[in-house]
Amino acid sequence: MDRRSVIKNAGIAGVLAAGIAPAVQAQGANVRWRMASSFPKSLDTIYGAAEVIAKNVTEMSGGKFTISTHAAGELMPAMGIVDGVQNGTVECGHTAPYYFFGKDETFGLGCAVPFSLNSRQMTAWMYEGNGLKLMREFYKDYNIINFPAGNTGAQMGGWYRKEIKSVADMKGLKFRVGGFAGKVITRMGGVPTSIPGGEIYQALEKGTIDAAEWVGPYDDQKLGFNKVAPFYYYPGWWEGGPQLDLYVNDKAYAALSPEYKAMLAAACSVAHVDMQAKYDAKNPMALKQLVGTGTKVLPFPADVMNLAFKESMALYAELSASNPKWKKVYEDMSTFRRDQNLWFRFTEAKFDSFMQAQKL
Repeated sequence: MDRRSVIKNAGIAGVLAAGIAPAVQAQGANVRWRMASSFPKSLDTIYGAAEVIAKNVTEMSGGKFTISTHAAGELMPAMGIVDGVQNGTVECGHTAPYYFFGKDETFGLGCAVPFSLNSRQMTAWMYEGNGLKLMREFYKDYNIINFPAGNTGAQMGGWYRKEIKSVADMKGLKFRVGGFAGKVITRMGGVPTSIPGGEIYQALEKGTIDAAEWVGPYDDQKLGFNKVAPFYYYPGWWEGGPQLDLYVNDKAYAALSPEYKAMLAAACSVAHVDMQAKYDAKNPMALKQLVGTGTKVLPFPADVMNLAFKESMALYAELSASNPKWKKVYEDMSTFRRDQNLWFRFTEAKFDSFMQAQKL
């Protein structure tokens, strides 16, 4: 069969499905991609990042490179992004990497694991440290090239039907928690469960679960958790700076012209900054409103935090002994984290604690 005929008649999707890498597209050629998201359209902050990427690519290319965005469930399930991008079912997908830690725990390091990096540190590790390089090496096994494409900033610790007064209250706690954190919750005596965002409210209301975390005040308020669980704890020690990624199929990416590759990278960078800016702007008012309706905002007890940290470090040591891919990435992140925390304690932490104590 004539190769040119195949490429001409099949289009990008057909070429990817056939496993044929097309020649690099000429500058100015029309390119049409599809992006699957792990999030519903109602979450304008997280799903909105996909739209920001698509909008900027369209504008920079003068409408010649377009990406249609599709909410979770439209093209594939929320947790189908890795398989969809890996197999070329879609050219790209926007997701939280830690959703896929079941495939390999290393996925979690590309997003957030308990007591890792805050959002600024995560961005620094990705762009100026070895984070992006190491994660791209890891993703080669999945035919994926990743681009940082959003961060929520530190998240809240979730909604609880009953008060958490000590570690004892974690025993047997049925907790809807996302990503990697469930491994630590289990070690603390809790019972983690995975429930899609749209089903959390009903589960909390019926008592099927005792607690649930999602993101923070702005998103949580939309889902109405304050109506069925009065205690709102902080911080989300498992998500100090969770990064969202755009996963791109490597063959689709290779087919782009250098100009389109640059546009895609730039659009992801815009989305990366835009998402956290939205959360930082919207969360304060949402928190005020939640408190105004009777929500009790409380810090986790010290013994809960200490045990969570202890069990997290023990888990990481076990994973480093059993998973060489994890070990390679985690050791680099851990070294970077140590130096970042040394620096932040003298600057950001002191400045923030002083300013937050002032009556302005």
